[in-house]
Amino acid sequence: MAEPPAPGTAETPAPGTPGGPPPGKPELDLVVRSRRVVTPEGVRPLAVAVRDGKIAALLPYDSFESRREGAARETVDLGEVALLPGLIDTHVHVNEPGRTHWEGFASATRAAAAGGVTTVVDMPLNALPPTVSVAALEIKRQAAEGRCHVDVGFWGGAVPGNEGELEPLHRAGVFGVKCFLSPSGVDEFPALDRAGLREALRTLASFDGLMIVHAEDPALLTDPPGPAYRDFLASRTAEAERRAVEQVVELAAETGARAHIVHVSSASCLDVLRAARRNGVRISAETCPHYLTLTAEEVSGPAYKCCPPIREAANRDALWRGLADGLLMGVVSDHSPSPPDLKASDFAAAWGGISSLQLGLPVVWTSARERGYGLSEVARWMAEGPAALVGLPYKGAIRPGADADLVAFDPERRFTVDAAALHHRHPVTPYDGRTLTGVVVRTWLRGRPAGGGAPRGRLLTRKGIG
Repeated sequence: MAEPPAPGTAETPAPGTPGGPPPGKPELDLVVRSRRVVTPEGVRPLAVAVRDGKIAALLPYDSFESRREGAARETVDLGEVALLPGLIDTHVHVNEPGRTHWEGFASATRAAAAGGVTTVVDMPLNALPPTVSVAALEIKRQAAEGRCHVDVGFWGGAVPGNEGELEPLHRAGVFGVKCFLSPSGVDEFPALDRAGLREALRTLASFDGLMIVHAEDPALLTDPPGPAYRDFLASRTAEAERRAVEQVVELAAETGARAHIVHVSSASCLDVLRAARRNGVRISAETCPHYLTLTAEEVSGPAYKCCPPIREAANRDALWRGLADGLLMGVVSDHSPSPPDLKASDFAAAWGGISSLQLGLPVVWTSARERGYGLSEVARWMAEGPAALVGLPYKGAIRPGADADLVAFDPERRFTVDAAALHHRHPVTPYDGRTLTGVVVRTWLRGRPAGGGAPRGRLLTRKGIG
């Protein structure tokens, strides 16, 4: 007796039948077989069948061997190499136009594809102009058109005086808007004060828009008293982060708006988030690979500088517990690169940003496996969670009907990071020289290889393809 399809799978309609391809043509464009396919139901041996850029069916691993010749244009057998859904990175600073010498759509999305990331959502700063109006969004989209190796969506920005732009940006398809509660580092994207945050949240609540927040209380931030990392860390305390998160929670509860805290670095914020959710506040939060894997005790130079800062080992361990408990919905890069000269000074003066877009998956997997987590958890944190945040139901999981965004990932293979070999525009990363476990072997975007040839990424909107 033939093995029945596993739960959540479906056979592909035959040629000439309803839902099937025309007679005489291959049923499928691609079949990828792996003994470790990571699905929402678990890790299973499966054959992932792809037609017209979508996952047409999940079939038992061995069933495809007996299917008639010519059923697929291409078949790839990965064996024990795992197959993951394409990662969704909702926190990427591409910086184009205006600061394309820092990064750009071509280089950033090539790095993304090499790292197994098939969708990125671009932050509204540090490009010039910042994405704080529909006109600026259109300039950004024109800069990205035809240059992206993966799919790209956009955040808008909330700054003093642009409350009237928030709904037009929403209608134009941004996935939400970002604000800072403390100085952003660039003059053209000023922070919101408490009154400005309240007004922006009220506006967003009127059409159920999403606010994402860089949460540090400016009243508790100080200038570093010296050039060393301990001075920089002391200038941006955990209390400053916690107080700002408390403010967001209070105003989200007052206005009924949806809010999301970006790049949580301090575990002291977790109990605030837990209490807020218990009280029905519509709030979520993320963290980043560097907060989960690096520690203040090991920081060795300005390549490690970011805001909020990398904290102590005990704090890192608590963040992992928050991730496992679901208080943090996902892990995204906060890829914020700059030219090397902006990282060459001391901690007081260097640009605050980590370059890691190509490395996030092996960085997180290296630590996750050591802590007893599996590929299912990593896929949930780096694909399903971010896809849910921005409302992309057709991405982030291997299931019939989803985009065939797939990553062949060898979870046992080790490599040493060579910053000069990365696709980021500049060879600056705190992971340079670090040995990691897990290698991205191949990435598919809608069933076709991504990153190596002509750019095929699409520009996404909250409503679909832009």
